[in-house]
Amino acid sequence: MAVLTPKAIPSIQRVSMAIEFDRVHQGRHYQVRSAGRTRRLYTDGVFHSQYNPNHPVTGSVWDLLFLPSQFYLPEDIRRVLVLGVGGGAVIHMLNRFMQPESIVGVELSKLHIQLARRYFDLKYPNLELVQANAIDWMIEYQGEPFDLIIDDLYFEEEGEPQRAIAADASWFDLLTEHLTDQGALVMNFVNYREWRNSAYFSEEFVRESFASVYQFATPTCHNAVVGFLRKPTETRMLRQTLITKPGLNPELSSSRLRYAVKKIA
Repeated sequence: MAVLTPKAIPSIQRVSMAIEFDRVHQGRHYQVRSAGRTRRLYTDGVFHSQYNPNHPVTGSVWDLLFLPSQFYLPEDIRRVLVLGVGGGAVIHMLNRFMQPESIVGVELSKLHIQLARRYFDLKYPNLELVQANAIDWMIEYQGEPFDLIIDDLYFEEEGEPQRAIAADASWFDLLTEHLTDQGALVMNFVNYREWRNSAYFSEEFVRESFASVYQFATPTCHNAVVGFLRKPTETRMLRQTLITKPGLNPELSSSRLRYAVKKIA
């Protein structure tokens, strides 16, 4: 569930938003807010997800979770795993632009799943939503590997987002165990310090597991989203793909896509 750590407040946040859903459940405060056709999901005041059926590109962190998939042809991303669903913004983008055969979304909160279906239109024939502890689910999983794994596991502590599990060597090892030979792993970090403290920088076997690594950022938040690819690529390949897709082409004045990318390896 991509949480936003704001750097600058996006324009829509300045618009008065109606409360569509407001409930305290098991000690947590859940809200769905709306402005026009835009829906936003908040848990304990932390901004988790955004959806507008007219604008699958959000102009924020959720786009970054999606962008590593654009180093691949649609037919190369058949099976996707999303750890931490929230309102499902990245799932909407994947189905809009990649149309994988199967997406498995693992979400701890049963209420989040209910809200995602009711308010965020998260209803696709290729989508299986699983209510489970994603860490336990990964440990127990014995099925087919995934072409794309998105790790977006967070919880709230005193109104601030915290990773549910450290990006240490054992977590990288577990995730890559279930990744295809040419697949991609995407991880969301609250900030650059958290990313720099990950096992990628301290463990050689983690670095050797990937042929290409990219760091993504957007002007609206401090999050660092990192794409770890098991195939050699170059930054230009991403832009070459994006300009062929009207909904993603950053060269169009109407584009909502705002990102910066840096090749780490």
